[in-house]
Amino acid sequence: MTVINFCVREFGDLANIITIIPYYGTIMVKGLTTVAAKKRLKEHGPNELEQKEETTPLDVLMDQFKENVLIWILIVAAVASFAAGEMAEFYFVVTIIGIVAFMGFFQEWKAEEAMKELAKMATPSVKVYRDGEIADIPGKELVPGDLLKLEMGGKVPTDAKVIESNNLKVDESILTGESESVSKEKGDEIYSGTVISRGRCEAKVIGTGMKTKLGEIAGELQKESIETPLQRKSKDLAKKVGYLAIIASVMLFLIGIGVGVERTLIITVTIAVAVAVVPEALPLTMTLTLSLGMKSMAKNKAVVKKMLAVEGLGSTTVICTDKTGTLTKNEMTVKRIWAGGEEYEVQGSGYSMEGDILKDGKSADIDANCALDILVKGAALCSNASVNFKDDEVHGEPTEAALVTLVQKTKYDFKELRDKYTRSHEIQFNSDRKRMTTVHDSSDWEAPHAFMKGAPEVVLDRCTHVLENGEPISLNEDKKKNILKKNTDYARDALRVLAFAYSTNSSLSSQEDEVEKEMTFVGLTGIMDPPREEVPEAIRKCKDAGIRVKMVTGDNRDTAMAIAEMIGLTDNKRVVTGDEIDDMTEEELREIIKDVDIYARTHPGNKLQIVRALQSNGEIVAMTGDGVNDAPAVNHADIGIGMGIKGTDVTKEASDIILQDDNFSTIEKAIEEGRRIYDNIEKFVTFLLSRNFTEVILIASVLALFRDFALLPLLGMQILFLNMIGQVGPGLGLGVDPASDDLMKRPPRDPSSELLNRRNLFMISTMAVAMVCMASISYLYGLRNGSIELARTMTFTSISVMIMVNAYNFRSLDKSILRFNPLENKWIILSTLVTAPLVLLTLYLPVLRDMFGHVPLGTNGWLIAAGTGLATMFLLEVVKRVTGILKI
Repeated sequence: MTVINFCVREFGDLANIITIIPYYGTIMVKGLTTVAAKKRLKEHGPNELEQKEETTPLDVLMDQFKENVLIWILIVAAVASFAAGEMAEFYFVVTIIGIVAFMGFFQEWKAEEAMKELAKMATPSVKVYRDGEIADIPGKELVPGDLLKLEMGGKVPTDAKVIESNNLKVDESILTGESESVSKEKGDEIYSGTVISRGRCEAKVIGTGMKTKLGEIAGELQKESIETPLQRKSKDLAKKVGYLAIIASVMLFLIGIGVGVERTLIITVTIAVAVAVVPEALPLTMTLTLSLGMKSMAKNKAVVKKMLAVEGLGSTTVICTDKTGTLTKNEMTVKRIWAGGEEYEVQGSGYSMEGDILKDGKSADIDANCALDILVKGAALCSNASVNFKDDEVHGEPTEAALVTLVQKTKYDFKELRDKYTRSHEIQFNSDRKRMTTVHDSSDWEAPHAFMKGAPEVVLDRCTHVLENGEPISLNEDKKKNILKKNTDYARDALRVLAFAYSTNSSLSSQEDEVEKEMTFVGLTGIMDPPREEVPEAIRKCKDAGIRVKMVTGDNRDTAMAIAEMIGLTDNKRVVTGDEIDDMTEEELREIIKDVDIYARTHPGNKLQIVRALQSNGEIVAMTGDGVNDAPAVNHADIGIGMGIKGTDVTKEASDIILQDDNFSTIEKAIEEGRRIYDNIEKFVTFLLSRNFTEVILIASVLALFRDFALLPLLGMQILFLNMIGQVGPGLGLGVDPASDDLMKRPPRDPSSELLNRRNLFMISTMAVAMVCMASISYLYGLRNGSIELARTMTFTSISVMIMVNAYNFRSLDKSILRFNPLENKWIILSTLVTAPLVLLTLYLPVLRDMFGHVPLGTNGWLIAAGTGLATMFLLEVVKRVTGILKI
């Protein structure tokens, strides 16, 4: 029996280190045993964040019926049709219900599937000590007490305490929002989701799954279903129309029963009225419009998780955004160099070799400035990062990757320099030393050379000379002040400043006191996380659209202000910090938030406070974010916008919309798309309801005038055809209408405004009355010159013409048809080409003619039916003019 087997059998449930002292010595078993790990896995559960119950296809399908009053009224109409033996109407209504439900299901299920594709395992496998040996295990099997072995570039899979470390730095931007990596030493804690940017370590797991910092934040995101503005307005509209349909149908049914109308006839009439009141095309047109909007946004790299969130983004009045990775690239870039008393500008951004080093606007000659040449060499040698420029892969700390990228913009290659000047040892950077030094040797040198980089004031303290005109000159106080002034200038421009120094006669000793002395100062580099190139233009467009953009960042005040100025965020120079927010009352925050657009040194709680304060002021708030620190605010915002590339699973889950390219400019495009969709929804809602009320008023008028239920001007099948087959095409055409020229020049819509605002209600009512008058002419002509069948046929034909011709004019609710090209919308033209033949088939195809109760029309019948329909186009022009004059 081996010692390990004995340990597993006898001490499997012991924790981290088992000491056995057999006759041949002492053996230390590192890490947990397999038996102990399995026991703890049962006790603590897998290392996974708790997910909300998985959405099934049935869940998505049932969502299409929840609180959808219009669909339920159609269901009741279908049941009534079945009970009355009107099977054609029954099948027609059931088909409509199926189409509406299927379209909503299809689009939302596609969004669910897209989200599953976006969701990725945080750590597929992890190196851990098991039974005294290193093993690769799935990250979800980690348990408290496990001993992790982590290296540069690896993601931390759990919360853990550092046991051993070597030059360890951790990128915690996912939690803190700050791009600068944090040094970690023995005894420090590292957190799940962060990344080892430098060095390596062994760490003991202290928390898994929901018992990590990541889990704590995820636990706050048991997301309530916060309705978007369009959801609220759509439900309100549906309820109002639904209640109207119920009231009208019940009253009519009771009146019919009271006057002794035959039961089958009264059921038929009641169904007809209910069907007339309900805009059957509205749910389908709304669904198709939003789904096509989702498809359009997906092509522009924005995945919409819920259809109704499309419009919500278009109603946004304020965007709250993090800086790191959203407004900026989260890619450190050297922008300026000061060496040998000369200043240089560095072109390019991110980790790309494209760009040049310029002096006075011209390409700099590195051989002409010895200090610049040595600084570039020091940037390559006194750093540990590497960049694969072909695949755009960075290994190591972002700041050092920026220095490596700088080297590649010169005649040098960082790999060749490291091969030529071999490193003998390194004196590591830490938060106390604030500097790093490496010692190198080469056959070209008489003695080893040392290169140092770090905080300017720290580096200067170890320098006795400064390199000027290729010669080391004594570093006096005036020269120090000049260097420190340049450092201050760079810092005010949001640049992180690193100083470089070197020594040509270095000791090979690893003791810092012997190596880091009497060094020669070389120069400074100014490094920044640059704004995305497209952000300034996107922000300008947001301003033109009346949308305010607020930066909420964990970075310091100066950096936040400098970035804000670069991207043209605001003219207000005031910056409010997280500490200041914490000291404010809710009322004070609500007041200052009206004017302040820059918030620095914030923590996640501040972001939530800001979002809530804005919402309390009546704003519709969109919150962008990628890190875990953004998730609570993203969750609470009216529209949560997550980042698909750098975003965490927690934030994606909290979001309504995912930006696949993490690009702020995509938001501006999505806002324009959202506004276009809302405009179009107003158009087709006004169009459809004016038409539906035409049928209701017409039926009520005829019944009131003749007091004879047998003279109903339209039957249920005719109404269903007009409301679905006739209106869906034109309605959908209005739903996909191109954006108007002034769309992004308007201020945001009042969040409290309704779909049926004063103008739209006026237009619906006046056009309904106008169309009733025209349809009545057709009805009365048919009734006096033929039969009730001819009257219904002419009424049907007249309204069909109204639907087709007015779709062109409803492309704008305020502009005359003479001020835009009515033939620009191909969907409406297509709907006309489809609807017109279908109308003719119902009149002349015997099977359909009998089903609808139609009779063929003569020349006079066609002239009157078509003429009354066309007349409403000109009446709509009058209504538009009146609304403009009266400013309704």
